[in-house]
Amino acid sequence: MSKEPSHIVIRGARHHNLQIDELRLPKLSLTVFTGVSGSGKSSLAFDTLFAEGQRRYVESLSSYARQFLGQLEKPAVEHISGLSPTIAIEQKTAASNPRSTVGTITEVQDFLRVLFARLGRQHCTDCGAPVEALSSAEIMARLKQLSGKQLLLAPLFEQRKGEHRDLLESLRQRGFVRVRLDGEVVRLEGLVALDKKRKHQLELVVDRFSPSRVSLQRLTDSVETALREGQGLLLAQSATGGEALRLGRARACAQCQIAFPALTPQHFSFNSPLGMCPACNGLGVQTQLDPKLLVPDDRLSLRQGALVPYASVMARGSGISFGIFDALRKELGLDLDAPWRSLPKRQRELVLYGTKDRRVAVSWEGTHGRVSWPMQFEGVVNLLMRRFRETKSEEMRRHYASFMGESPCPDCGGARLSPIARSVRLATLSLDRLSALPVAEAAKALEQLELTASERQVGGELLREVVSRLEFLDSVGLGYLSLERSGATLSGGEAQRIRLAAQLGSELSGVLYVLDEPSIGLHPRDTQRLVETLERLRDSGNTVIVVEHERGTIEAADHIVDFGPGAGRAGGAVVFEGTPRQLLTADTLTGGYLSGRLVVAEPRERRAGKGELLLLGASENNLKELDVAFPLGTLTAVTGVSGAGKSSLVSEILQPELSRRLHNAQGRVGSFRSLQGADAIDKVVLVDQSPIGRTPRSNPATYTKAFDEIRQLFAQTPDARALGYGPGRFSFNVADGRCGACEGDGVKRVEMHFLSDVFVTCEICAGRRYDEATLAVKYRERSIADVLETSVDDALELFAAFPSLVATLKTLADVGLGYLHLGQPAPTLSGGEAQRVKLSRELARRDTGRTLYVLDEPTTGLHFDDVAKLLRVLGRLVDAGNTVIVIEHDLDVIAAADHVIDLGPEGGSSGGYLVVAGTPEQVASCEESHTGRALRALQRRGLGGSQYKPTRSARGRVKKDA
Repeated sequence: MSKEPSHIVIRGARHHNLQIDELRLPKLSLTVFTGVSGSGKSSLAFDTLFAEGQRRYVESLSSYARQFLGQLEKPAVEHISGLSPTIAIEQKTAASNPRSTVGTITEVQDFLRVLFARLGRQHCTDCGAPVEALSSAEIMARLKQLSGKQLLLAPLFEQRKGEHRDLLESLRQRGFVRVRLDGEVVRLEGLVALDKKRKHQLELVVDRFSPSRVSLQRLTDSVETALREGQGLLLAQSATGGEALRLGRARACAQCQIAFPALTPQHFSFNSPLGMCPACNGLGVQTQLDPKLLVPDDRLSLRQGALVPYASVMARGSGISFGIFDALRKELGLDLDAPWRSLPKRQRELVLYGTKDRRVAVSWEGTHGRVSWPMQFEGVVNLLMRRFRETKSEEMRRHYASFMGESPCPDCGGARLSPIARSVRLATLSLDRLSALPVAEAAKALEQLELTASERQVGGELLREVVSRLEFLDSVGLGYLSLERSGATLSGGEAQRIRLAAQLGSELSGVLYVLDEPSIGLHPRDTQRLVETLERLRDSGNTVIVVEHERGTIEAADHIVDFGPGAGRAGGAVVFEGTPRQLLTADTLTGGYLSGRLVVAEPRERRAGKGELLLLGASENNLKELDVAFPLGTLTAVTGVSGAGKSSLVSEILQPELSRRLHNAQGRVGSFRSLQGADAIDKVVLVDQSPIGRTPRSNPATYTKAFDEIRQLFAQTPDARALGYGPGRFSFNVADGRCGACEGDGVKRVEMHFLSDVFVTCEICAGRRYDEATLAVKYRERSIADVLETSVDDALELFAAFPSLVATLKTLADVGLGYLHLGQPAPTLSGGEAQRVKLSRELARRDTGRTLYVLDEPTTGLHFDDVAKLLRVLGRLVDAGNTVIVIEHDLDVIAAADHVIDLGPEGGSSGGYLVVAGTPEQVASCEESHTGRALRALQRRGLGGSQYKPTRSARGRVKKDA
């Protein structure tokens, strides 16, 4: 028997900028790839190791299976030995499907559905009493109370596919004549089979009777037959229509005399017609007119235009619409000149939702004089919603849609489930209440359930599986999430850690796991728990490779590979390989920062604020009526553990409200009482991590507008002039000049069915995007395709004679993206890279010194040295008089900030409080602050803090004073 290799051996790795002749990675260990951004970490981890593992897996399949998957391209590597089956856990955001939740992504919801179907106790949806069985006599008595002609039905099945030939034949042989198929009564004669591709609902027609005339014997026989065929359940349907009455022996409320179906797991799925809320179809939200968008500024009165759709009407003071408001003023005392916020709640509701049964006398000036007419005012919300449904003008539909937003479904309250599912309880817990709890609390609630011996025998294993998966989520720092949380709202880091928790639950062994910065979005307090999770994955017999910059994860590694020495063409080499202790003495940037020989710069003195933005009464999500001051003209860091309320405060309240005031933005603004000091700001810029584009056509050159100047430059070359080519010829978005096979993308998408889609290089243009005639035009011996493959740093030299273009490219280099190719496709950029591309575009624009920049974790994907460059750029913005607010966990950025706002103390329901606000030194002295404790620990180790004075000549790296 051959011995299992102890190392993964890589020879001749040349993918992208890699220059690795041989590298040996120990198996069954935790290995960290680190180094400056663009040094080749991801190229080796994902584009080489994972890609080769995926390719070998596909090649191991049968030829029949491979024909559906296509041929995967071999990475640029000579040889890899000792490679295990590979699983990549990347920073991809979770599914954007609105039906996707944390519960469905982790498959915890599947276990809970079975658990509630087997052990849950049903309660009446009307009175809440436990459901009990009805006797045949009680059922007949209930039927006798009905009026009018009735159809007695026996339900056979609901929402089931298939032809059901045998069942239909059996019914015919037993003498039955009719069935109700999907709501329509049809004769069994001639009905041989159902459409097997559709889901059907089938009920047997047992009898037609009039309750006042039917004999007792006939009714008894019919009821017994219906109960027998319907497995203890029958339906009584009035001939005039309406909702059918359910009655049965098994589950019925004695008080309300309502029968309920036997529970199945589908009754607890909001993706099944049996379990979804009928009002919102299982989405939990309804799109409707949002009062906050209708009245964005509640300080205004109705006459001043508080109600945006009627602002011009109120300003004009005439017409039918104005007549309605004037009638409300006269008859109901509505004050048109009082601020909207000061109006009584009843009057605000009358304006929004109407006068119901009360009519008001509306008068207006018509063509033949003044007209008066009593009418019922349906309310602004109902009126605009009706117009939205009735209008045939697409422009008006867009106008009405601008005032719409998603709000919790009024029927299910956002629970997504039907009334039947919400009425089932496991002890005192319903599924919707359990799903709303934070993961950590849900695990404790299930552990404390008191089950009987028989119940534990049935559901004990299910319960252990659910609790185990919830504990895995908590162990990776996601204990603040709830199972009902929509997958579309998860960050890339949260989605990655959810997938990591799922792998822990799978208990696989002998696998190579490749992770991309799992610490993103984690507070330093939770990093140790993440490290323990990675170690547990390793100790289960797996090899774990992590691309990471976080200090704690690097120091916990068994083996470290440091890439460099620079980025792009200056990187791709292994500059260090060994243990964390050996790295401390290595002559590399990473070793210098970890050992304390180098520290990230921080200002000599904290900048004093030039006024402040004062946000009062912030109460969105878990925020607890916060009053927070943001000093202007400073770098402010908003910190706190995951789920503490940072994004709710900045991204859902402050930034949207300023965008509304300054730029007339229509987005929803979170709940708050007032915002003071906004007059000192003339522009707000959000620099987030959303992609700069979703197709290979978008790239850094096009996003920053540098490509416009480059195309102009190529159009001015002698060859282009001779051929009559204009700037459009060099655009891959224009048919003339681009490759016709890939339409200028350079790649073709190959759908991999049950694997991720793969982009394959176009065979016609070899990925160069253009046709041969366009590529023949050269500038300094480079074609337009060659320029797109040029790095930002090289492009600065290539276009040195063009100051405007150099200024644009230099902003990319300043934010640490000098290694990027000008034409690097947007889908290949990480969230952190996309954010820095956006930041560079803002740097290229002129500012007035009164701009507010909002950045959400800008250090994502940044090495210590890159963080220093970023801080230098942010400092430049602040020194020009602007204000920068960052949501951040990186301790180096927090230590360099002028002001820190720390939220918490915990996440979820235990968060949302202002723990401490002040300078980093003041935060470090706060015992209740997790951020303060982390700052103190950093200072004790001599790796940061005010004791280190920066020098301006260090170009982003600051040597500690002797």
